[in-house]
Amino acid sequence: MTNFGQVTATASYVPEKIVTNDQLSEIMDTSDEWIYSRTGIKARHIATNENTSDLCINVAEQLLAKKNLSPEELDFILVATMSPDYNSPSVACMVQGAIGATKAFAFDISAACAGFVYALSMGEKLIRTGSQKGLIIGGEVLSKVLDWEDRTTAVLFGDGAGGVLLEATDQQHVLKESLQADGTRGMSLTSGYRGSKNPYGRSGVEQTSCLTMTGRDIFDFATRDVAKSIDELIKEDKETIDYFLLHQANSRILDKIARKVKVPREKFLQNMDKYGNTSGATIPILLDEAIAEGTLTLGSKQKLVLSGFGGGLTWGTMIIAL
Repeated sequence: MTNFGQVTATASYVPEKIVTNDQLSEIMDTSDEWIYSRTGIKARHIATNENTSDLCINVAEQLLAKKNLSPEELDFILVATMSPDYNSPSVACMVQGAIGATKAFAFDISAACAGFVYALSMGEKLIRTGSQKGLIIGGEVLSKVLDWEDRTTAVLFGDGAGGVLLEATDQQHVLKESLQADGTRGMSLTSGYRGSKNPYGRSGVEQTSCLTMTGRDIFDFATRDVAKSIDELIKEDKETIDYFLLHQANSRILDKIARKVKVPREKFLQNMDKYGNTSGATIPILLDEAIAEGTLTLGSKQKLVLSGFGGGLTWGTMIIAL
């Protein structure tokens, strides 16, 4: 009998420190009105003494506690991140070691803001091929890769982590999916370039740690390619979708996608006003918050569209039943 993956618990965690738009205006040429009118963002959480692994470990511990699971029961841990502590070890392995999940294999997925959807798709395939339980976590400390003198990027991003416990069931919960990428446009969003550096030769640019983004390119990509992908995936299910949980990059992107796919805007949940863009963490944080508030209920069979999009360029959309 084929097993399927089902989300049976959610959790999220953000650093304690909140930085408002007004506070940002004290260190750069910007204002609350300028930021909010263009993005829908009012504040973000910023890590002061925590790294990506710390946030993800917190989420993992919450997930285990909610289901009263022993870490030895986990078969895998996948972490979606573009801001790992190290190139190696992976954040997933750091989580595995910290929580004592001795029987779980672990690895990171680097697909930027589409990372959580990519990881959830991968995790569900692992369940279908024999695994029973696994953690899917999206976690970022983007504050460490920002140029804090660049108001075009620094005002957009925040730090946080969210995740789900995926367990085997005999009923299908991931109903449809579409994962896509276009590397020819990858330079529209970059972070952490490292050039060749060794005794036998050097590249022109050795290292650029800060995130760079061509905002107009990303906006156009999201409102064209991503909107088209969502529209094609939901065309036979549009009337039965309860809510849309899209990557929380910009409220104007959500406005435009809602119009293009001809779905009421109120079906698009959002929380970027409080958290900003946390890249691979936006969707699981939004999912956990919606469940905590009672908008969504695990086991209800509510039908959701999850869609992440960003650097790579990568984008992925899924229809799932809770």
